[in-house]
Order: sequence, then structure tokens, then C-alpha cells
Amino acid sequence: MGGTSAVKRWASRFLGRLGRQLFGRVDPRRLEQIPGVEQATQLMLSLHYRHLLHERAPLPSSDDVHFRAFSQNGEDGILLYLFSLLGTTNKRSVELGAGNGTSCNTANLIINHGWTALLVDGSEAEVEEGRRFYSEHPDTTGHPPAFVHAWLTKENVNEVVGGAGFRGEVDLLSLDIDGNDYWVWDALDCISPRVVVLEYRTVWGAERAVTVPYRPDFVGEHVAGGFDYAGASLPAFVKLGKRKGYRLVGCERLCFNAVFLREGVGEDLFPEIPASACFGHPAAQHQIATQQPAVAQREWIEV
Repeated sequence: MGGTSAVKRWASRFLGRLGRQLFGRVDPRRLEQIPGVEQATQLMLSLHYRHLLHERAPLPSSDDVHFRAFSQNGEDGILLYLFSLLGTTNKRSVELGAGNGTSCNTANLIINHGWTALLVDGSEAEVEEGRRFYSEHPDTTGHPPAFVHAWLTKENVNEVVGGAGFRGEVDLLSLDIDGNDYWVWDALDCISPRVVVLEYRTVWGAERAVTVPYRPDFVGEHVAGGFDYAGASLPAFVKLGKRKGYRLVGCERLCFNAVFLREGVGEDLFPEIPASACFGHPAAQHQIATQQPAVAQREWIEV
């Protein structure tokens, strides 16, 4: 017992020094002030998060942990933070609508943290480009992610995902297909992700629970300068998430992607938040005010 306590004290002192070396006089809860997101920096960030948790120190908010290594916005930082505190079970992820896999929510986990992943996209050219990239990247050439070219529908999503060898529990599902997102998540049941990140239609705000009508060949359209006739509103996803056993816990800063956790995962660290908390950025408010009238002219279904 004495040896174990000594190890814990040493680890606590080491992580404290690590945080001070990394952050200096910068408030460790304001990570946007840190320039690097390379592997070593991310490792130190992860250790520092765990140290804060171990010491029961104040934890940063999701807005404070943003950084972008490969993601569209700050999702890379949010996911590093989440999994640092929640831990992982198998470091397996599924990304639906991954493009070529170099600008998506899973790329950082694959390249910098050794995750195993399935990346699915409807563009054959994007899939081939992604395969080339990961087969040549020094951190993934020995174990590149699985790429599948498929146009996802509610009828085939389980066959596509399960057929690629992904079944049961995975740590992460990322969904952004700019189309039948609501219907595909509703149908997907061959995996049980602990964390779900999905894109929602900001233009609808926090009031309407709507989605595009289901058609297997649905293609999203640009409306009023935005890619807004596609997917579903956040309240629609919140309803669906509750039915599937997930709660909304946050969003990235610009209010495009929402984060859900499965029930039983991290309730003490990440409690449920209302959908209204995910529209605070001025860009989101501007989109709601200026684009909603045009988008509302299209066909939507209340759910």
C-alpha cells in the first residue's frame, strides 16, 4: 500500500510539473492559447486533463478545449478532452460521410492516437484518395483505416457497417452525410457507440424538431448560401437520441456539430444540456435570422 501511495504522489507531482511546463502562466482552462496540436502536445494535454480530474480541480468547458488538427472546426480538441476523461474501451470508431478521411472527426484519433476506424463515403474518388493518403502516411501505413465506398440509406447502413467488421460497442460514431442523417442514425443498430458526433441544421434553431423526408436517393441542396436542405434540426436529433439512449452534452463553438453520450457513460462529468445551449455563437444566430425563411419553403417532416 505504501508503494502504491508513493507512486500516486510521484504521478501527481509529475503531471503537475507537466501542466506547468506546457501552460506556463497561461490559464490551463483556456487551451485556445496553445499553438501546437502535434502528437506530443496532445499527449501532454490528455495527461493534464486526467491530472485535473484526479486532483478534483475545475475542469475546462467544451468551448475552452477547442483545437483543429484534422476536423472541420474544434471537434478534435473536444474529442481528445472527452476520451481523456471518459477513457476508451477499444479505440474503434465509425465515420459516416468521411470524405477522403483527412478533414473529419476521426482522422486525428487514427493518425495521432492509434485508433482503428471505418470510414464510409458516397464518393468513390474521395475514398480512393483517402486510401492512398493513409497507406502512405508514416503513422498509419502499417494499419490504415478501413474505407468503404457506399451510398448510405436506412436499408443498407447496418449491412455496410457490420459487413466491414464493426459490430457491438465502439467508442465513437461520427455522422455527417448531408442528407438522410436522421434516418440513417435511426436505423443504425449494429454498433453501440459511447460517443456520437453529428452535424445538425443550425438554421432551425432550438424550437423545431424537423428532418428532411426520407428518400434513398436524397441529395442535400444549398439554400440561401448554406448547405441547409439536408439532415435534421438539433431538437429532432435530441428526440431521436433519447429514444436510442443518448443525451446531448455539448457542441463545437460554431454550432454545427453536436455531441451525444450514451446513457451510463460519464453522467457525473458531462450532464445533459438543453438544445438551446447550442446556438449561442453570432454566426448561428445570423444563420437562423437570415436563412430560415428560404429553408422553410422546402419539405420538412416534424418528428
